[in-house]
Amino acid sequence: ETFFFIYRYLATGQSLASLHYSFLIGKSTASLIIRETCVALWDVLESAIMSQPTTAEWMDIADVFMQTCHFPNCVGAIDGKHIRVLKPIRSGSRFYNYKKYFSVVLLAVSDANYCFRYIDVGAYGSSSDSVVFGHSLFGRLLPSNSLELPAPQILPGTTYPAMPYVFVADEAFALGGNMMRPFSSRGLTTERRVFNYRLTRARRVVECAFGILANKWRFLHAPIPLKIDTAIKAVKAACVLHNFVRQRDGFNFEDTLSHTLVPTQFTVVCGTAHGAHVRDHFARYFMSPEGELPWQMEAIEM
Repeated sequence: ETFFFIYRYLATGQSLASLHYSFLIGKSTASLIIRETCVALWDVLESAIMSQPTTAEWMDIADVFMQTCHFPNCVGAIDGKHIRVLKPIRSGSRFYNYKKYFSVVLLAVSDANYCFRYIDVGAYGSSSDSVVFGHSLFGRLLPSNSLELPAPQILPGTTYPAMPYVFVADEAFALGGNMMRPFSSRGLTTERRVFNYRLTRARRVVECAFGILANKWRFLHAPIPLKIDTAIKAVKAACVLHNFVRQRDGFNFEDTLSHTLVPTQFTVVCGTAHGAHVRDHFARYFMSPEGELPWQMEAIEM
């Protein structure tokens, strides 16, 4: 009965009052069941379904990105979304976001199969993507080369130079040797517009992953009526269940077309010179005979 209770809540987003009448249990008991079950789901599934990839697994992820998104040496797409919560007691405006409601931030790294490879839940809704990323475990592991990423490899069809494996993100994240973001929209050349198009094709997988998550686990469509620590545990449980279902259910494209999760706020952040050099090389590669797509020029003119 506990399984059906937690599934009913996560999948439908029914209120605790509704669950109270449906299962004939008290509201405080319902909240306790949700908390303990979500903790158990995370503890059991996280190591099996969302553990840090090995070097060989990163290379497999990059192969799928190349096959489906035509972006070489890409090992993940990063983005953050607001998860609505009730205002925590004595929290002031820390959880109050730019959309004028209370939230925590879900930061996620997705592979090309729409599975989450890393999540960070619980940052203040008032924080920007770059701040959340900088304080996350993933944000500390990436610059310290602790993610076991593969050694740099030459791009398909070329003989030099060896290029690092990268994550793709939007303008909220700082440009780096392993982090690619779009060129600024000011004074875009054709080469830079093509790069932005190719990066967007790869980055959209994390948007699709959020879409599948929100439409499968509909408690995310409304403010979570739980204490903040329980709400965070429920979101983490939904993310590992998302991966669990993805690996067994397959994928229905229509599930990703819309969701109610709101993008996080971004502020201007500076990148590194090495990151700019890597991005420029990708941009030149996408315009070369070895790296171009037949339809890319038509796509950027639409």
